[in-house]
Amino acid sequence: MCNVPDPKESPSVAVERALAILEAVAQGPAGLTNAEISRKLAIPKSSASYILRTLEKTGYLRRDEESSRYRVGVKVFSLSRSALSGIDSREVAMPVMRDLVARTRLTCHLAILDGSEAVYIEKVDAPGFIKVDTWVGRGMCIHTTSVGKALAAYLPPPRVQKILDTAGMEKRTPHSITTATAFFKELERIRDQGYALDNEENSLGARCFGVPIFNQSDEVEASLGLSGTVGQVNPQTLPQLVDDLKDAAWRISRHLGWRGTQKKVSLKR
Repeated sequence: MCNVPDPKESPSVAVERALAILEAVAQGPAGLTNAEISRKLAIPKSSASYILRTLEKTGYLRRDEESSRYRVGVKVFSLSRSALSGIDSREVAMPVMRDLVARTRLTCHLAILDGSEAVYIEKVDAPGFIKVDTWVGRGMCIHTTSVGKALAAYLPPPRVQKILDTAGMEKRTPHSITTATAFFKELERIRDQGYALDNEENSLGARCFGVPIFNQSDEVEASLGLSGTVGQVNPQTLPQLVDDLKDAAWRISRHLGWRGTQKKVSLKR
């Protein structure tokens, strides 16, 4: 039977409850179930369920199918740039990204994994008239983008397989990887060489590369990527560009408390 809100519940009460639920979920890093939210906020379970389903449908919350726990969705981040200012990785990354763009003259993206997508949480455009058609809050495939690959490379294989099963492996261009076997080989290569490459796999004429950003728990917090044309990113320019990118990622990782070595994201020549 479908859960419906209490007819005696005023619109203002419903809004207050929705905001309280968002705040409660945001404060629980492990997520919260419907029952936990109902008990924590003293909201009738039927009302909580209705609000949760609405917030999930609109993208403000996401629900883990296995645990039934709700976590904050990326839609919250895309409400405004000010909403993103509380994300440590973004706050730390911005000055580093600006410096990187000034040196490389390529567009820089910061991305996190949300569900089955790599989602941009920050972007710094390259100078000039040519702009990359991306925006903060946009979700991208993990199998065709460098930032997505850099995130996926350090996930447990069963989780990667689940993402591929859920999202599929769309052939965005003739160069896209479209089989799980080939993708897992690609992830192994990324871990070995320390960077991911999108060689016209998501968009023809564009070449992008990305590296992971680690936190104090030695986990991948986000990924940092540079995007340009195939003329800008070529076999001659790539080694230096990757060195610049991995140095930037290392600096951000250190600010986030990572105590590993720079070698972890170095380019094998």
